[in-house]
Amino acid sequence: MDKLKQLFRVFNEERDWDQFHTPENLAKSISIEAGELLECFQWDNNYDKEHLCEELADVLSYCIMLADKLEVSIEEIVLDKLEKTKKKYPIEKAKGISTKYDKL
Repeated sequence: MDKLKQLFRVFNEERDWDQFHTPENLAKSISIEAGELLECFQWDNNYDKEHLCEELADVLSYCIMLADKLEVSIEEIVLDKLEKTKKKYPIEKAKGISTKYDKL
């Protein structure tokens, strides 16, 4: 992830775009791009994989830039969240079902 963060820093510095990349704007961009990703499935599951991957890359790119802006480790926050989720969804209660944790 550090390599990707650095590539985005250079890319944005070369274009003087960092001024636009506030945490708020990056969060908005994640939401907008997530909507475009979802649009790939709007009417059916016959999606264009290349287009889908481009939209997924947009979402991930903004997530990486936001993590960099907030000076947080993506690996650390994802692993922390996974541990919390494991506690909310113990295997013996959640295996094979999609029930929300508070209804298990």
